Amino acid sequence: MTENAASFTGDIPSHYDSGLGPVIFQDYADDLADRCRSLAPQDVLELAAGTGIVSQRLRSKLPPGCKLTVTDLNEPMLELAKAKLPDTTNLAFQPADAMALPYADGSFDLIACQFGVMFFPDKAAAFREAARVLRPGGHYVFNVWAPMAKNPFAEIADTEAARFFPEDPPGFYKVPFHYGAPEAVKADLNGDDWAETSHDPVTLEKTLDDPERFAEALVYGNPMIDEIRSRGGVDPDEVASAILDALRSRFGPPPLRMPLAAFVFACRRN
Repeated sequence: MTENAASFTGDIPSHYDSGLGPVIFQDYADDLADRCRSLAPQDVLELAAGTGIVSQRLRSKLPPGCKLTVTDLNEPMLELAKAKLPDTTNLAFQPADAMALPYADGSFDLIACQFGVMFFPDKAAAFREAARVLRPGGHYVFNVWAPMAKNPFAEIADTEAARFFPEDPPGFYKVPFHYGAPEAVKADLNGDDWAETSHDPVTLEKTLDDPERFAEALVYGNPMIDEIRSRGGVDPDEVASAILDALRSRFGPPPLRMPLAAFVFACRRN
């Protein structure tokens, strides 16, 4: 995995939340939270919660008596999530590594994770940890991006950034979009842990109401900005401008509409 691909620190969280959230995350968060609600859980763990986009929806859709524990590896992301959920009734926040969860066996009856498992360096170990902290019959509901070719915004960001660094292209976008084959995901799920696994494709078409803000966030709202800055010699705003031009060329004329594609998995613990 690209070094530091999971490090969402500094000013990244605010760009991620305001620039990327409304376009590529919020609709999938609604879908994930609805699926979780349908399982009527009582004690929920959220992994890789980021800035709380899913957390907000879980808290509003789940019964008030349901306990929700919100975790992320990056405390700066978690701080934004906390600010969105000031009422801490049956709600807890904790930094946590999905591959070494600080919880006892059988602590939860549902785990939710939005677009996080792709960042786990050892995915099989993370799935084993999820199974360990779930009660028998509990569920793990998570989503992953389909391949980059089905999410052309990512393909554009990856390609345009590479034009500025042809000998050492930033690799961030390869990480969240490398796990888009359901067979690869299922191969990492230990068959002894799960009584049932299923997946659904979820495709959307989004209008870019503010393409300039979105293009900026595609650079500043994830660790690609750190890759650009560490290489030096290029103004990140130039990369954002090139991405904006490519988005307009691919999806224009206004209103710009682009496809999104993901898979949602539901796994039931033995």
